[in-house]
Amino acid sequence: MSILNQPQFQDEAAAFAYVEAELWSNGPVCPHCGGFDRISAITPNKEKKVRIGLKFCGQCRKQFTVRVGTIFEDSHLPMTKWLQAIFLMCSSKKGVSSHQLMRTLETTYKTAWFLSHRIREAMKDDSPTSMGGAGITLEVDETFLGKQATVFVNGKGWQQRRGTGDMQKIVSLVERGGRARSIHVADLKKPELLRAMASADRASVLNTDQAQHYRRIGKEFEDHQSVDHGRKEYARYDAGVLTTTNTAEGFFSIFKRGMKGVYQHCGEQHLHRYLAEFDFRYSNRVALGVDDTARAHIALAGVAGKRLTYRTAGDGAASA
Repeated sequence: MSILNQPQFQDEAAAFAYVEAELWSNGPVCPHCGGFDRISAITPNKEKKVRIGLKFCGQCRKQFTVRVGTIFEDSHLPMTKWLQAIFLMCSSKKGVSSHQLMRTLETTYKTAWFLSHRIREAMKDDSPTSMGGAGITLEVDETFLGKQATVFVNGKGWQQRRGTGDMQKIVSLVERGGRARSIHVADLKKPELLRAMASADRASVLNTDQAQHYRRIGKEFEDHQSVDHGRKEYARYDAGVLTTTNTAEGFFSIFKRGMKGVYQHCGEQHLHRYLAEFDFRYSNRVALGVDDTARAHIALAGVAGKRLTYRTAGDGAASA
C-alpha cells in the first residue's frame, strides 16, 4: 500500500490532527496572545462555514487554526494536499517540478509554484550551528549554474568557459559524512568567500582545490589541505589520511541533475530557496539514518514562523 494512502494524506480532519500533534506537542497555543489554558475546539460545520481545526481562545477571545504563523497561513489548499506535497518533495532525490505537483495535486500552476517555494522555506536551516569542527573534514568548493559562454579557439574548435555571462556562483560547505550548506555568492573574492564560510568552524580540517581564493582563506584554519585539479589530482592519501573534494563534487552532481533535469530554469532571486531544498535532502539522507517519512517529519517541524507571501516569493513565471 502506498504511504500516501495513510489517513493524514486523505482525510482533512486526520491531516489537521497530524499537524497539530507535531506543532503543538504540549497542546494548542494561541498565536495571538500566547495563551494555552483556556483554548477550546469548535465543532466543524460545513453549512455554517466552520472550518476543520478551528479553535477559540478564551483569553483573548479570538479564533485560530494551526495554520496561523506557518507556511500554511492564508492558504485555501486542503491540509491533505499540503502534506502530500511535503512528502513528495522530501522523498524525491532531485526534486519535483511545479508542473508535476500541479498534475499530481490537481491544482493550478500558480498554486503549485507558490506551494513548493513555501515548503522550501520550511526546509531552510536557520540553526546557528557551525559546519565542521575539531576532527571533522570540511570540503569546500564552488560551482556555477546557468548558461556557459561558448568561445571559439583559432576558428577550429570551441570550448565552454565557466564563470562568464549570467552564470550564478555557488559555494558549498560539505561535511564528509555529514551535512551540506550552500550559499549563493556574487563573486569568488575574499569578502564573499568569508561570508559564505562564516559558519565554518576554524578547527575543521579544510579540504579544497588549489584555487588562489581558497589559499588565503585556508590560512584561518588549523589544517588546510588541497588537491591540484590542474594536474588531474582528485584524491590523495598522506599517511592514510584522505584529501579530496569528491564529496562536494558528488553533492554538486545531484544538485545539477535536479536543477537542469527537473527544474530546468531558476531565477537568481529564487536560487537561495532551491539551495536550501538540496541542502535539506542531503543533510537528512538515508546514509545518516533518515528515511523519506522521517525527512518529511523534519520538514513539517520547520513550517512554524516561516510565513511567505506571493509578493515576497516573487514572480511565479521566473522559475519552475
